[in-house]
This record gives sequence, structure tokens and C-alpha cells, in this order.
Amino acid sequence: MNASVPVLTIDGPSGSGKGTVSRLVAARLGWHYLDSGALYRAVGIAAGWSDIDLSDASALVRCAFDTDIAFRDDGSGELRVIVNGTDATDELRTETAGAAASAIAAIPEVRAALKERQRAFRKPPGLVADGRDMGTVIFPDAPYKVFLTASAEERAERRYKQLKEKGVSVTMDGLLREILARDARDASRAVAPLRPASDAVLIDTTGLPVEAVVARVLDLVSRPTA
Repeated sequence: MNASVPVLTIDGPSGSGKGTVSRLVAARLGWHYLDSGALYRAVGIAAGWSDIDLSDASALVRCAFDTDIAFRDDGSGELRVIVNGTDATDELRTETAGAAASAIAAIPEVRAALKERQRAFRKPPGLVADGRDMGTVIFPDAPYKVFLTASAEERAERRYKQLKEKGVSVTMDGLLREILARDARDASRAVAPLRPASDAVLIDTTGLPVEAVVARVLDLVSRPTA
């Protein structure tokens, strides 16, 4: 890894606001941005398109290596994710894609296949990386680490509003159950369980406006490192 390039990792559970905060912080800093969750979701979608069983580790590893994934700014600040030449951005945001990502992320061989792919995003002038194990596994030497949290109820409400705005039919109860189930899977998996890095700054975003969270993160990055 290029240790001379600074990295800010922003980890946290689904719905904690890490994606929105990370994109805004990256834009303010003029740094590159990595949505690690999108990589796992993209592999999950590609596996679904190819009718690959999510319990078939060897087939998923091949899929992880073979799937072409690109991030493109659509000009309005919206990040588009292109999977094998197809814009899969909207499909990536569904709970089905999230569940598939969570399932394949628990497979050590798939995580290993995607590790170097994620580290390749570390380029000057800097990188903001959001995910679940950015600060603990992918960029353990990052000088800036943040772990965002929020109540499960608030995270479900955020997802509900986001999906309803996109015309997706969901229920609050269903989303809350899915979020709690995913939290349990991510926290208990044997490989890279969801947890804060020992040197991460914890920020509870419950009830906080996005700009307030962004300001706190930018303040962290402005401080001199040891």
C-alpha cells in the first residue's frame, strides 16, 4: 500500500449515513472516493445475473475477479455504478442486493479477491473509503478513521424514505427486520466482523443533520496526525 497517500476510513452499519457523509467529505477535500459496499453489491448482482448460487464460494471468487465494475459521476453529484457495462445503480440500492452483498462478504475467499481491488483506489491526493472493514482490514494504517452509528429505527426510517423516493415499495417493519438481521450477520461473521477500529472516532448520527456529521469529520481530518 502507498502509505504516503492519506486515507480517511468511514465504517458503520447500513443506514448510518456513511455513504452520504463520505461522498460529501471526499468532494470537500478533493479526494478520491471508494464505496466498498458497492463492490460487494455489484458482485452479488453479477452473480444473480449469472444464476450463481450464493453458497458456491469458488464460483463467487471467479465472479469477483471477472466482473467489470466502474464508478462514474453523472454530473449532478450522483455516483453511478456500472456493472459489466450496465448501469446497475438503482438495483444496487435494493435490499435484495444488500442481502446478497452481506452473504458473499462472509466468504473469506471473496473478501480476499476484492481486497487488493479496494486498495488500488488509494491514489493522490487522498482517499475517503466507506464500508464495514475499511479501518480494520483494508486500510489499517489509515491516519483518519471514523465509525458512524445510529439507532436501528432511525436507519430503517432513512432507508424507507430513500427507497420510497425512488418508487420502491417497502414497509418500515420489513426494513427494520432486515436491518437488524444484517447487523447480526455482519457483527457475528468469522471474517472481518463489523466493529470499530481501536483508533476510530465514534460518531452517533441519530438525530444529527448530515452537515453536522460532515463538519465533525472534516474537523478530524484537519487535525495533525501523530
